[in-house]
Amino acid sequence: MQRPSRRRRECSPVKHILIASLSSPDRRAEHVRSVLISALTTAVLATASTDVAATNAPVASLDLQRYAGQWHEIAHLPMFFQRQCVDRITATYAANPDGSIAVHNACRTKTGEMDASDGVATPVPGQQGALKVRFAPEVFAWLPWVWADYWVIEFDPDYRWAVVGGPSRKYLWVLSRSASMDAKLFAQIRERARERGYPVDKLVMAAPLD
Repeated sequence: MQRPSRRRRECSPVKHILIASLSSPDRRAEHVRSVLISALTTAVLATASTDVAATNAPVASLDLQRYAGQWHEIAHLPMFFQRQCVDRITATYAANPDGSIAVHNACRTKTGEMDASDGVATPVPGQQGALKVRFAPEVFAWLPWVWADYWVIEFDPDYRWAVVGGPSRKYLWVLSRSASMDAKLFAQIRERARERGYPVDKLVMAAPLD
C-alpha cells in the first residue's frame, strides 16, 4: 500500500514577496529603519500629547469681575517677599476706574502682627488670564523690572479656587474663596502643577486641608 502523498504547502504570494524583500541586506536594513521610524514617531506623538495636557500658560478666558474679591492662600512656593508670613494670608482684588486692578495682600507674621502691602495689576492685551503686577511706587511704574507676571493657569468654573503661576515656574499660589481646602482637591491641583513643571515638593502650606 502506498502511503498517501503529503501535499506540499505552498507559501502565499505575499509571503514570497516578504521573504524576498528581507533576503537582501539592503532591504533588511531598510525594513529595520522603517520599524524604528514608526516607533519613534509614535513616541514623539505620545510625548507631544502629554506636553499639551500639561502646558504652563494663562487660561484663555477669565472674568475679572468674578475673579475680584478676597482669596485665601492655601499654599505657595517660597518667595522672598512672603518670608515673614506664617498664616492667614489673603489677597484682595478690586477694579479701578482706569481699568487696572487694586491688589491688597495681607498675612499674619511670626510675631502675631498683621502685615499688608498694596499694589496694582494691569491686564495683558489679548490674554485674559495674564496680568502684570507691581508693588513698587507709582513713580517707578515706567521701569519694566518692577512688573511681574501673574498668570491664572487654572481656576474653578464657579471661581471657588484658582492657581496662579508664571512663565518662570519659580512661584506658585493656590488660592481659595474659603480659608481651607479639601485635601483631595488640593492633591489634584498639586499634581497638575507638577505636570506643568512647578517644583511642588517645595510648596509651603499656609492654610489647613479638610
